[in-house]
Amino acid sequence: MALKDNWIAKNLIGAVVFFVLLIAGASVGLNLITRHGKTVKAPDFTNLSVQEAQALASEAGVGVKVVDSVFVKRLQGGVVYRQNPKAGSNVKKGRSIFLTINSVVPRKVVMPNLYGYSVTQARSELKNRGLNLGKLTYVKDIATNTVLGQYCGGRELVAGDLVVNGSDIDLKVGVGSEENTTVVPRVIGMKYVSAVDAIQDRFLNTGKVSFDQDIKTYTDSVNAVVYKQDAAGVTKNLGAPVNIYLTLDKSKLPAE
Repeated sequence: MALKDNWIAKNLIGAVVFFVLLIAGASVGLNLITRHGKTVKAPDFTNLSVQEAQALASEAGVGVKVVDSVFVKRLQGGVVYRQNPKAGSNVKKGRSIFLTINSVVPRKVVMPNLYGYSVTQARSELKNRGLNLGKLTYVKDIATNTVLGQYCGGRELVAGDLVVNGSDIDLKVGVGSEENTTVVPRVIGMKYVSAVDAIQDRFLNTGKVSFDQDIKTYTDSVNAVVYKQDAAGVTKNLGAPVNIYLTLDKSKLPAE
């Protein structure tokens, strides 16, 4: 009887060990497949050539894909203008960062109908068309953050108008008596494009943009970082301007 009990115990122990190893192996395999818990900071690819972006992405453990282009006259052709996710975002190791590059020659795109869209929807649609969100002008209306008008260079646009890729599209937007304020984000340390994105995320406008005197070219301006700004963390009305100051001298950045 003792031998029989010993044989049963051995089999039970063996079964338990087998299932523990099986579960552990499955967990390790799943982690390897999904890279569970392994994230990296998305690098800043702004103003890099596609080849330079690919090299930087490889070092950071991510990939890059060119998905669109715009045309900015003062920016060198073929370099990265915008990326998604934004620089500094936490992303899974191995995922692709989508790049919008500056085209060598301008092209025109069809203006969409943004009337009735939310600002967030309108901004997304503009980006999909290779256009930029310009100034937000708020007017009294029952529908807060709903687009009431679309303009380029002061000219009102209708759906179907052709506009140069990369143009700034200004929006007239409604605002009610409630939910008409937002908090100014902290953009210290960000490059110009990323800082503008962060400000627009809060339904604010970029106000005065001041560059240090040593910033002499457009490339310099793209690589400059914000070292001073208005009222980070302060509550302001929707559409309020936020002034930013940029430099190439990172020693001007305030201590964290």
